[in-house]
Amino acid sequence: MKKFLHENSLGLVFGLLFLVVLAGEAVAGHADFNQQQLSEGLQPISFDRYVTSASFAVDVTENWQSEYLQFFLYIYLGAWLLQKSSPESKELHKAGRESDKDQMVGAYATDTSPAWARTGGLRQALFSHSLGLVMGAIFLLSWLAQSITGVAAYNERQLRNLQDPVSWGQYLLQPDFWNRTLQNWQSELLAVTSMVVLSIYLRQRGSSQSKPVGAAHAATGVEG
Repeated sequence: MKKFLHENSLGLVFGLLFLVVLAGEAVAGHADFNQQQLSEGLQPISFDRYVTSASFAVDVTENWQSEYLQFFLYIYLGAWLLQKSSPESKELHKAGRESDKDQMVGAYATDTSPAWARTGGLRQALFSHSLGLVMGAIFLLSWLAQSITGVAAYNERQLRNLQDPVSWGQYLLQPDFWNRTLQNWQSELLAVTSMVVLSIYLRQRGSSQSKPVGAAHAATGVEG
C-alpha cells in the first residue's frame, strides 16, 4: 500500500482535492442559492434538492468544459506550435508528428511499448491520437451538459419572473450561455499563456513543469 500511494500520489491527491473542493462548492452554492431565494420572497430548498438541481449542475459543468477545452487545445496545438525557451514547449526541431523512430511505433516499438503502438493501420492511428480524442470528447460532452442544464436553470428563472421559457436552440443564442462559456474560456487561455511564458524565466525546483534551477533561460523543452 505504501508503494502504491507513493507511485500514485499525484493523481490521488488531485482527485481528493477535487472531491473536497466540489463538496465545498456544493455547500457554498446551496447557501448562496437560498439567500437569493429568500431575497425574492421564495422558500429555501434542501441541500439534496440543490445538488440535484440544474443550477448546481450548470455551475459545475461550465467549469469542466473549459478545463477540457484547455487540455484539448494544448495537446493538439502543442504538437505543432512552439515557444522558444519554455519547458512547456517541445524542442524547436521537433514540431509536428515526429518520425516513427522518435515516437517508437511500428518497427521501432520496443517490448514494453503498448500493443497498439506495435501494430499498424487504424488501431495505431487511433492510439496515436487517443489522448486528444478523449479530451475533445469530454469537452464536447461537458459543453453539451452545460447547455442542457443551463437552459433548465435559465427557464426556471424565466418562469419565476413570469416570462416565457426558451428552447434549447434558443438558449444557445442567449447572452447567458455565452457569458458563462466565454468567462471560463478566457481564464483558461490566460492561465496557459502565463505558464508558457513565465516558465521561461522562473523556476520551481523539482517540478516537472519547470526547467532545472540552473538551466539557461534559452533552453527549450527541458524538464526539471
